[in-house]
Amino acid sequence: MKLTLVAGDPESHPTNSPTLYKTDRGSWVVQGWVVDDPDALATLNLPDGETAVEIPDRMIQFFK
Repeated sequence: MKLTLVAGDPESHPTNSPTLYKTDRGSWVVQGWVVDDPDALATLNLPDGETAVEIPDRMIQFFK
């Protein structure tokens, strides 16, 4: 998978994380904060092999 950097969080210093990447497979990779709240995870009901990350609203502008 080839990742192309789209945007880092302009308000996060010094790491610009969360970060959004576009792949060469027609998908996105989102780097964000680990969701570890038990109630939120129970609501998501994530299957094996999946995880959830949180990003701020200000990052949505970078999705096209």
